[in-house]
Amino acid sequence: MASVPIIPDSYNHVLAEFECLDPLLSALRLDSSRLKCTCIDVSKRWLALGSSGGGLNLIQKDGWKQRLFLTHKEGAISRVACCLHDEDYVAVATSQGLVVVWELNQERRGKPERIYVSSEHKGRKVTALCWDTAALRVFVGDHVGKVSAIKINTSKQGKAAATFVMFPVQIITTVDSRVVQLDYLDGRLLISSLTRTYLCDTEREKFWKIGNKERDGQFGACFFPVGKNSVNQQPLIYCARPGSRMWEVNFDGEVQSTHQFKQLLSSPPLPVVTLRMDPHYTSSSCSPQSLSFPKLLYLTEHCVMTWTERGIYIFLPQSVQVLLWSEVKDIQDIAVYKSELFCLHTNGKVVHLSLLVIDRCIERLIRRGFWTLAARVCCLFQNSIISCRARKNLPVDKLEHLKSQLDASTQQDLITQLEELISKLEPPDSACSSRRSSISSHESFSVLDSGIYRVISRRGSQSDEDSCSLHSQTFSEDERLKEFPAHQEDEQVELDSVSHASVTVEADRNETFLPFSIPLSFRSPSPLVSLQAVKESVSSFVRKTTEKIGTLHISPDARGRQEAKDDEQLRELTVNLVAPPREEKELEPQSCQLPEEDPLRDLKAATAEAIAKLQDPLVLLEPQCMRRVLQEWLVYLEERFGRKEHSASSIKKSKTVCTEEQSTVLEENLRLDPSGGDPVDKEQSSILESYTDETCVSKTMCENSTDMKGPLGCSFQVSPPCVIEPDVQKDLTELTTLCFELHVFSCGNGDAEESSNGSFPLAASSTLACRFMQSYFFLLDLKRLKQCIITMYATSPNVWETYIAGLKELTCHSPVALSMENEDMLKILKQLHDLGPWDDSPLLLVHAQRLYEKFGEIALRPLIKFYPSILPSDIKQLCRNDPAHFLAYLDSLVKSKPEDKRSSLLRSLLQPESVRLDWLCLAVSRDAPQIANTVDAEGNPRPRSHLFTWGYSQLILLLIKLPADFVTKEKMADICKSHGFWPGYLFLCLELDRRLEAFTNIAHLDDLNLLNGEDGSIPETIEEWKFLLHLAQNHGTAFHHHGPQNGSAVSNGSPSSPDCVTVENVALLLAKAIGPNRALPLLQECGLTLELSERFTGVCEILRIAEKRQRALIQSMLERCDRFLWSQQA
Repeated sequence: MASVPIIPDSYNHVLAEFECLDPLLSALRLDSSRLKCTCIDVSKRWLALGSSGGGLNLIQKDGWKQRLFLTHKEGAISRVACCLHDEDYVAVATSQGLVVVWELNQERRGKPERIYVSSEHKGRKVTALCWDTAALRVFVGDHVGKVSAIKINTSKQGKAAATFVMFPVQIITTVDSRVVQLDYLDGRLLISSLTRTYLCDTEREKFWKIGNKERDGQFGACFFPVGKNSVNQQPLIYCARPGSRMWEVNFDGEVQSTHQFKQLLSSPPLPVVTLRMDPHYTSSSCSPQSLSFPKLLYLTEHCVMTWTERGIYIFLPQSVQVLLWSEVKDIQDIAVYKSELFCLHTNGKVVHLSLLVIDRCIERLIRRGFWTLAARVCCLFQNSIISCRARKNLPVDKLEHLKSQLDASTQQDLITQLEELISKLEPPDSACSSRRSSISSHESFSVLDSGIYRVISRRGSQSDEDSCSLHSQTFSEDERLKEFPAHQEDEQVELDSVSHASVTVEADRNETFLPFSIPLSFRSPSPLVSLQAVKESVSSFVRKTTEKIGTLHISPDARGRQEAKDDEQLRELTVNLVAPPREEKELEPQSCQLPEEDPLRDLKAATAEAIAKLQDPLVLLEPQCMRRVLQEWLVYLEERFGRKEHSASSIKKSKTVCTEEQSTVLEENLRLDPSGGDPVDKEQSSILESYTDETCVSKTMCENSTDMKGPLGCSFQVSPPCVIEPDVQKDLTELTTLCFELHVFSCGNGDAEESSNGSFPLAASSTLACRFMQSYFFLLDLKRLKQCIITMYATSPNVWETYIAGLKELTCHSPVALSMENEDMLKILKQLHDLGPWDDSPLLLVHAQRLYEKFGEIALRPLIKFYPSILPSDIKQLCRNDPAHFLAYLDSLVKSKPEDKRSSLLRSLLQPESVRLDWLCLAVSRDAPQIANTVDAEGNPRPRSHLFTWGYSQLILLLIKLPADFVTKEKMADICKSHGFWPGYLFLCLELDRRLEAFTNIAHLDDLNLLNGEDGSIPETIEEWKFLLHLAQNHGTAFHHHGPQNGSAVSNGSPSSPDCVTVENVALLLAKAIGPNRALPLLQECGLTLELSERFTGVCEILRIAEKRQRALIQSMLERCDRFLWSQQA
């Protein structure tokens, strides 16, 4: 039987899921693609779930049986907060920035009612809600840093007071950045922003900044209340810091100490006990975690909880310990009440977890009949079960009962493990057990590998009843240091003013253990062996360097003679290269004299001649002539800097003809050798011939060529192989970049006309472009190169990948690249910001590529602050395999600007103009409702389908409202119609003067609010009114049967609903627009007077009376003005 890893006895708590809330979400219809849960909160009685459709579901936790549903027409629910001291109140923030406070009236069994609606944050994103702990007051924070307070006047204080007294919204403060978290305790408000934490005394209106060091990112803060037994002790504050740290702050805002949890988080994660899967534990430790805690929540007694995209973390900050951490992915938000955790995931799912002592968890599993899961948890946590405290709740007879419930035929391994556990437990009344129990009440012990018992005294411990609390189960600082294993003694301790670092203890312990001559595996070898290894390494480095220098400075003639040497001469050369240092010194003067011949002489002359020809207007304005000039110059460039196996001149110099057998063998070698590159294509047969010609020179040179990398697998030349003067470098860069832009590449046989004329297939052209970049990366203008690839090689991803690979090799030793492995994302982004300004440097692009490869979509949104150094076209190239990520970046970039500047920004990004349709198709197909829900079988709109929530509706409307030509507008209208985005389609129909088509779709949508006149959608002529009236008549009452409820729409199924498109509602709109006296003859002409009710007649009479009074009022005012003017003349 394979040994199962056992969790150490220092971990005696676990997160457990005893019930699945998926059926509850399904009953609430929050598991569909159209509606999902967006926010969560919990109190003693309620579980509050906000939805994307604007509804708030209040579920009673006791049995999940009572439910209240509160609707909001102000948009989706973004935040919800339950009042903990009076659960009859709940506050809600919508996507439009409105804050609504509800009184549930549960005590009087009345209907819930709105008692306050605040528009102080309208148009902004509310990021935090927090209730006062004593009074009925709500604190609100938004994404620009504004914090306000809403004081509630309740009907419980008297009906008159609730009706006539409405307290104004109080502006608390405006901080420097987005509000991340709010917390309130005993008259103090805690505000955590992106840069720092503020403490506010709401009674005295005083503010403090906590700490001196700023931060950059999502970091939370919370109050830490004192226990019931602590009478004179003030509450504490804990603020998250970068690198898995926390500040401990007193109630006056003074930082007391910094706690470091990075090294403590190197322990493996504990499994979550759930019915969804069997718990598994890996004993191997992971690397220390440097995390950013987005929120801090006070959990039960003495615990602070937080989470990241990786998992849930629970700390004991006062004793600087990690109670546990477990891997739970994709968490959006968590609400806590005492030891209960309700986790909202990014896909809208909700998971209910409980923090329990392990024996309580097992006891609850046994009580619910989950026998297999209980047995597996027993085997994992057997060290904790053996302890005295666990045995009180899990006696031997209960474990025996658990074993009897297992199936002996299929669960024999589990039964065997349980029997081993039971055998380690003595009966509670035995002498041995009583003696151990008396010891364990004051001491704890662990068994070392040598069999020695190590006893840790706890003589100051509390009684058994008090020991059940979390605080009594934690070790003191000295005890925790003694628990470190011996292999950690050689690790370096971080000294960043951490409150719990004990350097003296570590130093003393090292001096105690290390003097013994024990043959440990991690001990370093003797100094003599180390020096010998260093000497051999230096000698090898000198030999390789000498060989490279000799190869670099050798002349072309000497290189040709060297190729003609036989095997014996090559062996002599190898012996000379490994000669003693004295002979190397003798060769130095000769090697220093060779570069004086100016190896770039021919290339400089050819460059000057090419530039002179390109300045001729007849050449400059004729692309074919430019290509011929560049091709003539490219021969000289290849002769000097080109790779030897690709050079066309090497083909001309070769005078030996190879047999077909030799070419076949060479082709097989190039395919099989992992360092030899990719297989040779048919289009590149000339390149194969160049390899074959070199093979015929000598057998030894052929063997050497197989050690070199092939055309597509070779490394980049990111630095010049020799010193180039700045003026020459500038001219070479201009001509080389021009070659790339005009597709002037070397085909391998000296003929570039085919490539330049574009007769090569796309795959061959992109392959030549990749090889060209690899060979001359140090001579290319990287900015122009990037733009050329985006515009000309949009359908060839391998060209872009080669460009990025070259940039990576160019920046492989940069500080950002080196810190990419260990640092967190926010720290890397701050490092990039500090290295700026970047302007439009492509080096920033490769760092963005590294961030995206490591962190995924979450790394794209922070890149908007590097605009315009990084453009949306660059981001589209980075995430071309997942366009949804690009769309999220584009939406965040547009929303980061003020509303009056968004259109101009988006218009500047539409380069070229053709990307507008691509972006529109992408936006209407992502995070959108199903087409079957918006378009019927005949292609017409479904009723009220324009009220669906579209994830990128703002971006879509901005795109279609930008100026464009008539053809583009028609294409955009077709796109909106095919995907069912009716708000945009109606706008385009009116803009394209398709008014009758717009009215037809409004009738299908069955929403009279669309005829508002603000955007010109109200009929302007009598013919349009007649057309709309006939549309309403033709659809009839059958069109208004129970339709879907979309967004905030509430359909009552009545054809006389004031917002449905019926004959009577359209007739009333006509009477209001042109007057009742003109409307009645028009209705009689259409034969629709019989379909009008008494309501229409009454409204017309009211309109007549209002019109008469208005005329009388105007006449009276004119007469008064006339008298006043005459009096002034007199």
